[in-house]
Amino acid sequence: MPFTKFLVCVLILAVTMGCDTKKNLYSHEGFVEVNGGRIWYRVSGAGDNTPLLVLHGGPSFPSYYLDPLQQLSDERPVIFFDQLGCGRSDRITDTTLMTINAHIDQIARLLQFLDVDEFYLYGHSWGSMLGMDYYLRHGDDLKALVLSGPCLDAKRWVADADTLIAQLPDSSRIALQQGIAGIIEDSALYRSAMIAYMDTYFARNKPVSPSLDSSSVQMGVNVYVYMWGSNEFSATGTLKDYDRTADLGRVDVPTLYIAGEFDSARPSTVGYYQSLTPGSRLVVVPGAGHFISHDNPEPEIMAIRAFLSEMDKQ
Repeated sequence: MPFTKFLVCVLILAVTMGCDTKKNLYSHEGFVEVNGGRIWYRVSGAGDNTPLLVLHGGPSFPSYYLDPLQQLSDERPVIFFDQLGCGRSDRITDTTLMTINAHIDQIARLLQFLDVDEFYLYGHSWGSMLGMDYYLRHGDDLKALVLSGPCLDAKRWVADADTLIAQLPDSSRIALQQGIAGIIEDSALYRSAMIAYMDTYFARNKPVSPSLDSSSVQMGVNVYVYMWGSNEFSATGTLKDYDRTADLGRVDVPTLYIAGEFDSARPSTVGYYQSLTPGSRLVVVPGAGHFISHDNPEPEIMAIRAFLSEMDKQ
C-alpha cells in the first residue's frame, strides 16, 4: 500500500474512533462553568456500570451530608455536586439563578462536561423535586429514579409538618405553632422548639456527623429562603405551589422511594407518592429521620445497591 494511501486510512480510522470514544469516568473532582458561576463536583469510583448522579437537598443544603453514599462507588461511578449557591460552588445573589430551570441547566451542563448520556438519579428532599422535574423534561437519558425523603407536593409537606409538630411535647408544640402564626413571645423557647423538631424528625443521632455539620455551615441560606421560605414548616418562597403528584402516573422508569421511620417526609405520604407511580417500590428505614444517610445509612445503601444491581441486568 502506498504510504500516502496508508496515511489517509490511518487518519480516517483515528477520526472514526475519536467520534465513538467517550470520556471514562474516574475518581476525581473539579469545577464546571455554568450560567452564573462554577459548580464543584466529585466523581467517586469508576467502571462500566451505569453511573449514579446524586442531588442534594435544601434548596442549597450542600452534598457533604450525603458522603456515606460513596460506599456505592465500589460498583459504579457516583457523581456528587454542590448546586450553585452553596458548599464548594460559587455563591449567588441573582434570583434568576434560583429557579428549577436554572438548576436543571446545571445538571445538564455537568452531564455534558462528564460526557454522561445514561445514568441513574438519586434525589434527596429538594433533590427529589429537582430530580423529578429533570426527568419530566429530559427523561430519555435517565434509567431509574431513587427518591429519598421526597417532597413532591409542597402543601402536603407543610401539612405533614403540622402533623409532626402536634406530636411534640406541649412546650415545643405551642412555641412552633405560635412561631408559624408570626408570634414569637420567647425567642429562646422558639429556638429550643426548633431544635426539638430537628432532633426528632431530621437528625436523630447525636453527635451530628462532621459531614452533616459541614452542610449546615456551608448552606446557601439566601437561596433556601428565596425558594422555600424562612423555615421548614411553611413554604412561602417560589416553591410554595410545587406539586407533581398529577405527573407521577406517567413516570415510566423504575422508581425506588425511601423514607425514614421518623422522616419529616412522612412514610405515609411517601407511600402515597409510591402508590401513584407505576411499578415503584418503597423502603422505610428504621430509626431514621429525614437525614437517613446520617441516622441509619446502611439499610438505605443496601436498598439502593440491590435496586441498581437489578437495573443493571435489564
